[in-house]
Amino acid sequence: MRLLLLDPFHGASGDMIVGALLDCCADRELVVRAMRSVVADPGIAEVTRCGMRALKVETRATTTHRTLEEVLARCDQADAPPEVLAMARRVFARIGSAEERVHGGHAHFHEVGADDAVADVIGACMAHHILGVDGVAVLPITMSRGTILGTHGTYPIPAPATMDILKGTGLTMRISEEDVELCTPTGAALLAEFITEKEPDLGTYSILVVGYGAGSRDPPDTPNVLRAMIVETEVTGMMQDFVDVLETTVDDVSGEVIAHTITRLMEAGARDASAIPSIMKKGRAGHLVRVICTENKSAELARLMALELGTLGIRCTGAVHRFIADRTTENVEVVFNGQRRMLPVKCGWIGGRVYTLKAEFEPAQMWAAELDVPVRDVLQAVNEAGWHAVRQRGGTRHEK
Repeated sequence: MRLLLLDPFHGASGDMIVGALLDCCADRELVVRAMRSVVADPGIAEVTRCGMRALKVETRATTTHRTLEEVLARCDQADAPPEVLAMARRVFARIGSAEERVHGGHAHFHEVGADDAVADVIGACMAHHILGVDGVAVLPITMSRGTILGTHGTYPIPAPATMDILKGTGLTMRISEEDVELCTPTGAALLAEFITEKEPDLGTYSILVVGYGAGSRDPPDTPNVLRAMIVETEVTGMMQDFVDVLETTVDDVSGEVIAHTITRLMEAGARDASAIPSIMKKGRAGHLVRVICTENKSAELARLMALELGTLGIRCTGAVHRFIADRTTENVEVVFNGQRRMLPVKCGWIGGRVYTLKAEFEPAQMWAAELDVPVRDVLQAVNEAGWHAVRQRGGTRHEK
């Protein structure tokens, strides 16, 4: 299992997270292109912080401030896959909800609605997507004391919005005596969105790559950086965790609405969503809509189910024990109709060996459209290329 381990030992901000993920070998060209499409061409440079080398990202954004609706519309313009856009929207939804709870129902984004925050969120979400890790763990976040001058006046730090974002996420913190803001609302929202492993039991693991993202300040006694590591854990069987299962039955909702609801649920962070045909009372045909999610997503997704489906009740079976296979996404070279292309396949692992493999649909669909051929033919070619690559290395992990 490949995990992204984030260590905000000197706090976290959006630019620090982008820099650390880029330093972990996220494709710089793709990340820069995504950031450029919403703001400007960012500057990326190697710097030192208290003698430690790190990547510093400068968004080169103006000081324009936007409402939540304007921010979301700008995110949707990004040159990035739909999964990245959906993640960026969720990050800003976290910030927007926190701002409303702190300042009231008509809050403006102010500092965190500036263009530099938009660029940082798009860049961080794009880099996270590119790295293709199986999960993210976050070590304790260092927070500071003191006050900060914001748009509304002088506030204690950590800022109220930052504390509200972190509430209920499972992220832990430790307090530093520094009197500057170490963790920003944007940094907190990104960490809250990324985290999947609240109490990671890493066991034995190997470090594949380490990256450092720099903040703006260079204090003399502590490196102002965020550290990111991609680690490979040793998995001998199937992993175990706990999820919530949400269910409701409907008999007056069309297939189009159900399909739309499932799409929205997945974009909002569900691990899985499905609709199962069923016979309901009085012989009426209906569907059982089932959603699998993490505990911290249950309330949000139940509300979404009620709004989209019009159902009056949603059952929640909490803390369901499940077994899950380790999985990775790997690129394989595919030859089809005399052309070559690198396409992704998802591999399932048990005992350190691949036991199942499947082509990712969307990239295969795009190539099929370019070639004007049936997508099933391209999927078959990708699966065959994937199994050939697995057999070439004896079914074991590819050494990078």
